[in-house]
Amino acid sequence: MATDDDPPGGTDGSEPVGEHVRIFLRGRTWYANFQLGGKQHRPSLKTVNKKQARRKALQIEAELSAGRWKPTPDTATVEEAIAAYRDWLTAEGRAEKTIVKYFKVFDRVAELARTRKVRDLSGIDLKFIDAYRRMRVDAGAADKTRYTESVVLRQLINFALSRDMIAVDPLKGVKLRKPKPTNQPFWTHDQVAAILAVCSAELKPALTLLAETGMRVGELAWLTWADVELANNVLRIQPKEGWKPKTGDQRAVPLSPTSRRVLEDLPKRWEWVVTMPGSKYHPRPGRQWTERRLLSALKRVLEQLGLPGKLHTFRHSFISNALLKGVPVAVVREWVGHVDDEIIRHYTHVHNAASQAAMQRLAEANQGSPKEEGAHECARRDSAQTQHKRKECCDETDAK
Repeated sequence: MATDDDPPGGTDGSEPVGEHVRIFLRGRTWYANFQLGGKQHRPSLKTVNKKQARRKALQIEAELSAGRWKPTPDTATVEEAIAAYRDWLTAEGRAEKTIVKYFKVFDRVAELARTRKVRDLSGIDLKFIDAYRRMRVDAGAADKTRYTESVVLRQLINFALSRDMIAVDPLKGVKLRKPKPTNQPFWTHDQVAAILAVCSAELKPALTLLAETGMRVGELAWLTWADVELANNVLRIQPKEGWKPKTGDQRAVPLSPTSRRVLEDLPKRWEWVVTMPGSKYHPRPGRQWTERRLLSALKRVLEQLGLPGKLHTFRHSFISNALLKGVPVAVVREWVGHVDDEIIRHYTHVHNAASQAAMQRLAEANQGSPKEEGAHECARRDSAQTQHKRKECCDETDAK
Protein backbone atom coordinates (compact mmCIF):
# COMPACT_ATOMS: atom_id res chain seq x y z
CA MET A 1 0.00 0.00 0.00
CA ALA A 2 1.42 3.42 -1.03
CA THR A 3 2.12 6.04 1.65
CA ASP A 4 2.93 9.77 1.60
CA ASP A 5 6.58 8.95 2.09
CA ASP A 6 6.83 6.64 -0.92
CA PRO A 7 8.88 7.98 -3.89
CA PRO A 8 6.85 9.59 -6.74
CA GLY A 9 5.62 7.23 -9.45
CA GLY A 10 6.24 9.33 -12.60
CA THR A 11 8.51 7.98 -15.32
CA ASP A 12 10.88 10.90 -14.76
CA GLY A 13 10.82 10.39 -10.99
CA SER A 14 8.61 13.44 -10.35
CA GLU A 15 4.99 13.90 -9.34
CA PRO A 16 2.64 16.76 -10.30
CA VAL A 17 0.99 18.71 -7.46
CA GLY A 18 -0.62 21.38 -9.60
CA GLU A 19 -0.81 22.80 -13.09
CA HIS A 20 2.75 24.10 -13.08
CA VAL A 21 4.69 22.47 -10.23
CA ARG A 22 6.01 18.95 -9.79
CA ILE A 23 7.96 17.56 -6.87
CA PHE A 24 10.84 15.09 -6.85
CA LEU A 25 13.19 13.49 -4.37
CA ARG A 26 16.92 14.15 -4.41
CA GLY A 27 18.63 12.06 -1.78
CA ARG A 28 16.29 12.39 1.18
CA THR A 29 15.20 16.02 0.45
CA TRP A 30 12.19 17.05 -1.66
CA TYR A 31 12.50 19.63 -4.43
CA ALA A 32 10.03 21.51 -6.64
CA ASN A 33 10.38 21.61 -10.43
CA PHE A 34 8.70 24.13 -12.76
CA GLN A 35 9.26 26.50 -15.68
CA LEU A 36 9.18 30.30 -15.33
CA GLY A 37 10.32 32.90 -17.82
CA GLY A 38 11.83 30.28 -20.07
CA LYS A 39 14.03 28.95 -17.27
CA GLN A 40 13.90 25.74 -15.27
CA HIS A 41 13.66 26.20 -11.49
CA ARG A 42 14.33 23.47 -8.96
CA PRO A 43 14.20 25.08 -5.50
CA SER A 44 14.66 22.92 -2.44
CA LEU A 45 11.53 22.47 -0.34
CA LYS A 46 13.77 21.82 2.68
CA THR A 47 11.86 18.85 3.98
CA VAL A 48 12.13 15.06 3.96
CA ASN A 49 8.37 14.64 4.47
CA LYS A 50 6.27 14.21 1.32
CA LYS A 51 3.13 15.74 2.82
CA GLN A 52 5.01 18.90 3.79
CA ALA A 53 6.66 18.92 0.35
CA ARG A 54 3.24 18.89 -1.35
CA ARG A 55 1.99 21.70 0.90
CA LYS A 56 5.00 23.87 0.07
CA ALA A 57 4.72 23.05 -3.63
CA LEU A 58 1.06 24.13 -3.61
CA GLN A 59 2.14 27.46 -2.05
CA ILE A 60 4.60 27.92 -4.93
CA GLU A 61 1.81 27.00 -7.36
CA ALA A 62 -0.43 29.71 -5.87
CA GLU A 63 2.36 32.31 -6.01
CA LEU A 64 3.11 31.41 -9.64
CA SER A 65 -0.57 31.77 -10.60
CA ALA A 66 -0.70 35.19 -8.87
CA GLY A 67 2.64 36.30 -10.37
CA ARG A 68 4.19 36.76 -6.93
CA TRP A 69 6.82 34.03 -6.86
CA LYS A 70 10.42 35.17 -6.80
CA PRO A 71 13.44 32.90 -6.93
CA THR A 72 15.53 32.66 -3.80
CA PRO A 73 18.67 34.71 -4.41
CA ASP A 74 22.02 32.99 -4.43
CA THR A 75 23.82 33.73 -1.18
CA ALA A 76 26.69 36.15 -1.74
CA THR A 77 30.17 35.34 -0.57
CA VAL A 78 31.60 37.22 2.40
CA GLU A 79 34.02 39.07 0.10
CA GLU A 80 31.22 40.11 -2.30
CA ALA A 81 29.05 41.47 0.51
CA ILE A 82 31.94 43.38 2.09
CA ALA A 83 32.93 44.90 -1.26
CA ALA A 84 29.35 45.99 -1.98
CA TYR A 85 28.95 47.51 1.49
CA ARG A 86 32.28 49.33 1.18
CA ASP A 87 31.12 50.89 -2.11
CA TRP A 88 27.80 51.91 -0.58
CA LEU A 89 29.41 53.54 2.47
CA THR A 90 31.77 55.51 0.24
CA ALA A 91 28.95 56.60 -2.09
CA GLU A 92 26.92 57.74 0.94
CA GLY A 93 29.67 60.19 1.81
CA ARG A 94 30.39 58.79 5.24
CA ALA A 95 33.15 60.53 7.16
CA GLU A 96 36.63 59.27 6.34
CA LYS A 97 37.24 58.38 10.00
CA THR A 98 34.07 56.26 10.03
CA ILE A 99 34.96 54.50 6.79
CA VAL A 100 38.44 53.66 8.05
CA LYS A 101 36.93 52.22 11.24
CA TYR A 102 34.44 50.10 9.26
CA PHE A 103 37.07 48.86 6.83
CA LYS A 104 39.27 47.61 9.68
CA VAL A 105 36.31 45.60 10.99
CA PHE A 106 35.69 44.18 7.50
CA ASP A 107 39.33 43.08 7.24
CA ARG A 108 39.07 41.21 10.53
CA VAL A 109 35.76 39.61 9.52
CA ALA A 110 37.22 38.44 6.20
CA GLU A 111 40.29 37.01 7.92
CA LEU A 112 38.17 35.15 10.50
CA ALA A 113 35.93 33.82 7.71
CA ARG A 114 38.97 32.38 5.94
CA THR A 115 40.21 30.85 9.19
CA ARG A 116 36.85 29.22 9.89
CA LYS A 117 36.41 28.24 6.20
CA VAL A 118 33.24 30.34 5.92
CA ARG A 119 32.64 31.13 2.27
CA ASP A 120 29.22 32.78 2.03
CA LEU A 121 27.11 35.00 4.27
CA SER A 122 25.07 32.11 5.65
CA GLY A 123 28.15 31.28 7.74
CA ILE A 124 28.13 34.70 9.43
CA ASP A 125 25.85 33.29 12.11
CA LEU A 126 25.58 33.43 15.89
CA LYS A 127 28.58 31.13 16.33
CA PHE A 128 30.62 33.34 14.02
CA ILE A 129 29.81 36.58 15.86
CA ASP A 130 30.59 34.85 19.18
CA ALA A 131 33.96 33.77 17.76
CA TYR A 132 34.60 37.33 16.51
CA ARG A 133 33.88 38.86 19.89
CA ARG A 134 36.06 36.27 21.58
CA MET A 135 38.87 37.10 19.17
CA ARG A 136 38.58 40.79 20.06
CA VAL A 137 38.59 39.99 23.78
CA ASP A 138 41.84 38.09 23.30
CA ALA A 139 43.23 41.09 21.41
CA GLY A 140 42.46 43.34 24.39
CA ALA A 141 39.69 45.38 22.73
CA ALA A 142 37.56 47.40 25.16
CA ASP A 143 33.95 46.48 25.88
CA LYS A 144 32.67 49.50 23.95
CA THR A 145 34.91 48.65 20.98
CA ARG A 146 33.62 45.07 20.86
CA TYR A 147 30.04 46.31 20.97
CA THR A 148 30.61 48.87 18.19
CA GLU A 149 32.30 46.30 15.93
CA SER A 150 29.50 43.79 16.53
CA VAL A 151 27.01 46.47 15.44
CA VAL A 152 29.04 46.96 12.24
CA LEU A 153 28.82 43.22 11.56
CA ARG A 154 25.06 43.32 12.17
CA GLN A 155 24.79 46.26 9.73
CA LEU A 156 26.71 44.29 7.09
CA ILE A 157 24.12 41.50 7.25
CA ASN A 158 21.24 44.02 7.22
CA PHE A 159 22.73 45.58 4.08
CA ALA A 160 23.03 42.17 2.41
CA LEU A 161 19.40 41.36 3.26
CA SER A 162 18.23 44.67 1.78
CA ARG A 163 20.11 43.92 -1.46
CA ASP A 164 18.85 40.31 -1.79
CA MET A 165 22.38 39.03 -1.30
CA ILE A 166 21.02 36.53 1.23
CA ALA A 167 17.50 35.24 1.79
CA VAL A 168 17.54 34.32 5.49
CA ASP A 169 19.02 36.38 8.32
CA PRO A 170 21.85 34.27 9.78
CA LEU A 171 22.06 36.58 12.82
CA LYS A 172 18.39 36.32 13.72
CA GLY A 173 18.06 36.43 17.48
CA VAL A 174 21.45 38.00 18.16
CA LYS A 175 21.44 40.27 21.20
CA LEU A 176 24.07 42.96 21.48
CA ARG A 177 24.46 44.36 24.98
CA LYS A 178 25.31 48.04 24.95
CA PRO A 179 27.95 48.69 27.61
CA LYS A 180 27.41 51.34 30.24
CA PRO A 181 29.39 54.57 29.75
CA THR A 182 32.68 54.48 31.60
CA ASN A 183 33.88 57.30 33.80
CA GLN A 184 35.74 59.84 31.70
CA PRO A 185 38.44 62.25 32.85
CA PHE A 186 37.02 65.61 33.85
CA TRP A 187 38.89 68.87 34.30
CA THR A 188 37.74 71.68 36.54
CA HIS A 189 37.70 75.24 35.23
CA ASP A 190 40.99 75.92 37.06
CA GLN A 191 42.62 72.82 35.56
CA VAL A 192 41.62 73.89 32.05
CA ALA A 193 43.10 77.32 32.77
CA ALA A 194 46.34 75.65 33.92
CA ILE A 195 46.52 73.61 30.69
CA LEU A 196 46.08 76.69 28.53
CA ALA A 197 48.60 78.63 30.60
CA VAL A 198 51.51 76.26 29.91
CA CYS A 199 50.82 75.20 26.31
CA SER A 200 52.76 76.73 23.41
CA ALA A 201 51.58 79.71 21.38
CA GLU A 202 51.01 77.46 18.34
CA LEU A 203 48.85 75.07 20.38
CA LYS A 204 46.92 77.51 22.54
CA PRO A 205 44.33 78.80 19.97
CA ALA A 206 43.16 75.29 19.10
CA LEU A 207 42.91 74.12 22.72
CA THR A 208 41.21 77.34 23.83
CA LEU A 209 38.49 76.97 21.20
CA LEU A 210 37.94 73.35 22.24
CA ALA A 211 37.68 74.43 25.88
CA GLU A 212 35.36 77.38 25.22
CA THR A 213 32.92 75.82 22.72
CA GLY A 214 32.67 72.08 23.44
CA MET A 215 33.42 71.32 19.78
CA ARG A 216 34.57 67.89 18.68
CA VAL A 217 38.14 67.70 17.39
CA GLY A 218 36.99 67.03 13.81
CA GLU A 219 34.69 70.05 13.93
CA LEU A 220 37.58 72.25 15.01
CA ALA A 221 39.94 70.87 12.35
CA TRP A 222 37.38 71.54 9.57
CA LEU A 223 36.41 75.00 10.82
CA THR A 224 36.95 77.64 8.11
CA TRP A 225 36.77 81.41 8.26
CA ALA A 226 33.55 81.19 6.26
CA ASP A 227 32.04 79.50 9.34
CA VAL A 228 32.96 82.39 11.67
CA GLU A 229 30.44 85.23 11.96
CA LEU A 230 31.91 87.78 14.35
CA ALA A 231 29.11 90.23 13.50
CA ASN A 232 26.59 87.73 14.90
CA ASN A 233 28.99 86.47 17.59
CA VAL A 234 28.65 82.83 16.46
CA LEU A 235 30.60 80.16 14.64
CA ARG A 236 28.75 77.63 12.54
CA ILE A 237 29.32 73.88 12.45
CA GLN A 238 28.22 72.82 8.97
CA PRO A 239 29.14 70.22 6.32
CA LYS A 240 31.72 70.86 3.62
CA GLU A 241 32.93 68.98 0.59
CA GLY A 242 34.61 65.83 1.87
CA TRP A 243 33.40 66.21 5.45
CA LYS A 244 30.24 66.49 7.52
CA PRO A 245 29.67 66.74 11.29
CA LYS A 246 29.04 63.61 13.33
CA THR A 247 25.34 62.57 13.20
CA GLY A 248 24.80 65.43 10.72
CA ASP A 249 24.76 68.11 13.43
CA GLN A 250 24.50 71.62 12.01
CA ARG A 251 24.45 74.31 14.64
CA ALA A 252 25.47 77.82 15.60
CA VAL A 253 27.74 78.08 18.65
CA PRO A 254 27.72 81.42 20.50
CA LEU A 255 31.14 82.90 21.19
CA SER A 256 32.36 83.54 24.70
CA PRO A 257 34.50 86.66 25.21
CA THR A 258 37.61 84.42 25.38
CA SER A 259 36.87 82.50 22.17
CA ARG A 260 36.01 85.76 20.40
CA ARG A 261 39.38 87.28 21.36
CA VAL A 262 41.17 84.17 20.06
CA LEU A 263 39.38 84.41 16.70
CA GLU A 264 40.02 88.14 16.39
CA ASP A 265 43.76 87.66 17.05
CA LEU A 266 44.28 84.74 14.62
CA PRO A 267 45.71 85.51 11.16
CA LYS A 268 43.28 85.15 8.25
CA ARG A 269 45.88 84.02 5.70
CA TRP A 270 44.59 80.46 5.27
CA GLU A 271 41.25 78.76 4.77
CA TRP A 272 41.36 76.93 8.10
CA VAL A 273 40.80 78.82 11.35
CA VAL A 274 43.41 76.86 13.34
CA THR A 275 46.47 75.44 11.59
CA MET A 276 49.52 73.35 12.44
CA PRO A 277 52.95 74.95 12.62
CA GLY A 278 55.45 73.84 10.02
CA SER A 279 57.61 70.80 10.72
CA LYS A 280 60.81 69.26 9.40
CA TYR A 281 58.96 67.12 6.85
CA HIS A 282 56.13 69.59 6.21
CA PRO A 283 57.63 73.05 6.53
CA ARG A 284 54.74 74.75 4.73
CA PRO A 285 52.36 76.36 7.30
CA GLY A 286 48.59 76.65 6.96
CA ARG A 287 47.69 72.94 7.05
CA GLN A 288 44.80 71.52 9.08
CA TRP A 289 45.57 70.17 12.50
CA THR A 290 45.47 66.38 12.51
CA GLU A 291 44.05 64.67 15.58
CA ARG A 292 47.29 62.72 16.03
CA ARG A 293 49.51 65.82 16.06
CA LEU A 294 47.14 67.76 18.32
CA LEU A 295 46.82 64.86 20.77
CA SER A 296 50.57 64.34 20.87
CA ALA A 297 51.09 68.00 21.76
CA LEU A 298 48.38 67.88 24.43
CA LYS A 299 49.84 64.74 26.01
CA ARG A 300 53.13 66.56 26.63
CA VAL A 301 51.26 69.34 28.42
CA LEU A 302 49.22 66.91 30.53
CA GLU A 303 52.34 64.98 31.55
CA GLN A 304 53.90 68.25 32.68
CA LEU A 305 50.87 69.01 34.87
CA GLY A 306 50.26 65.42 36.00
CA LEU A 307 46.70 65.39 34.65
CA PRO A 308 44.83 62.56 32.88
CA GLY A 309 42.78 63.14 29.75
CA LYS A 310 42.68 63.47 25.99
CA LEU A 311 41.35 65.90 23.41
CA HIS A 312 37.74 64.82 23.94
CA THR A 313 38.13 65.68 27.65
CA PHE A 314 37.75 69.35 26.67
CA ARG A 315 34.24 68.48 25.45
CA HIS A 316 33.49 66.43 28.60
CA SER A 317 34.67 69.30 30.78
CA PHE A 318 32.76 71.97 28.85
CA ILE A 319 29.47 70.05 29.15
CA SER A 320 30.02 69.14 32.80
CA ASN A 321 31.00 72.69 33.81
CA ALA A 322 28.03 74.16 31.93
CA LEU A 323 25.58 71.82 33.67
CA LEU A 324 27.28 72.40 37.02
CA LYS A 325 26.82 76.17 36.59
CA GLY A 326 23.10 75.69 35.95
CA VAL A 327 22.92 75.97 32.16
CA PRO A 328 19.76 74.08 31.04
CA VAL A 329 20.31 70.75 29.29
CA ALA A 330 18.39 71.97 26.20
CA VAL A 331 20.75 74.95 25.84
CA VAL A 332 23.85 72.76 26.27
CA ARG A 333 22.54 70.48 23.50
CA GLU A 334 22.11 73.49 21.21
CA TRP A 335 25.74 74.41 21.78
CA VAL A 336 27.45 71.02 21.53
CA GLY A 337 25.13 69.08 19.18
CA HIS A 338 23.82 65.57 19.63
CA VAL A 339 24.29 64.01 23.04
CA ASP A 340 21.91 61.19 23.97
CA ASP A 341 20.12 61.08 27.31
CA GLU A 342 22.33 58.36 28.77
CA ILE A 343 25.45 60.39 28.05
CA ILE A 344 23.85 63.57 29.44
CA ARG A 345 23.13 61.72 32.69
CA HIS A 346 26.73 60.58 32.69
CA TYR A 347 27.96 64.15 32.16
CA THR A 348 25.94 65.52 35.09
CA HIS A 349 28.47 64.16 37.57
CA VAL A 350 30.07 66.92 39.62
CA HIS A 351 33.60 67.03 40.93
CA ASN A 352 34.22 66.20 44.57
CA ALA A 353 34.69 69.75 45.88
CA ALA A 354 31.31 70.91 44.56
CA SER A 355 29.63 67.75 45.81
CA GLN A 356 31.10 68.15 49.31
CA ALA A 357 30.10 71.81 49.43
CA ALA A 358 26.53 70.98 48.43
CA MET A 359 26.30 68.28 51.12
CA GLN A 360 27.61 70.72 53.73
CA ARG A 361 24.97 73.32 52.78
CA LEU A 362 22.24 70.65 53.01
CA ALA A 363 23.46 69.57 56.47
CA GLU A 364 23.50 73.17 57.73
CA ALA A 365 20.01 73.79 56.37
CA ASN A 366 18.69 70.63 58.05
CA GLN A 367 20.25 71.44 61.44
CA GLY A 368 19.02 75.03 61.66
CA SER A 369 19.58 77.32 64.68
CA PRO A 370 18.32 76.69 68.27
CA LYS A 371 15.93 79.63 67.88
CA GLU A 372 14.47 78.04 64.76
CA GLU A 373 14.17 74.69 66.58
CA GLY A 374 12.20 76.43 69.37
CA ALA A 375 9.87 78.01 66.86
CA HIS A 376 9.30 74.62 65.25
CA GLU A 377 8.50 73.07 68.67
CA CYS A 378 5.91 75.81 69.41
CA ALA A 379 4.32 75.23 66.05
CA ARG A 380 4.10 71.50 66.76
CA ARG A 381 2.41 72.16 70.20
CA ASP A 382 -0.08 74.60 68.66
CA SER A 383 -0.92 72.09 65.99
CA ALA A 384 -1.44 69.32 68.56
CA GLN A 385 -3.73 71.57 70.69
CA THR A 386 -5.78 72.53 67.66
CA GLN A 387 -6.25 68.88 66.69
CA HIS A 388 -7.32 68.02 70.29
CA LYS A 389 -9.96 70.78 70.35
CA ARG A 390 -11.33 69.61 66.99
CA LYS A 391 -11.64 66.06 68.38
CA GLU A 392 -13.53 67.31 71.46
CA CYS A 393 -15.97 69.22 69.27
CA CYS A 394 -16.59 66.13 67.16
CA ASP A 395 -17.19 63.99 70.26
CA GLU A 396 -19.75 66.50 71.62
CA THR A 397 -21.56 66.54 68.30
CA ASP A 398 -21.72 62.73 68.22
CA ALA A 399 -23.09 62.66 71.81
CA LYS A 400 -25.90 65.05 70.93
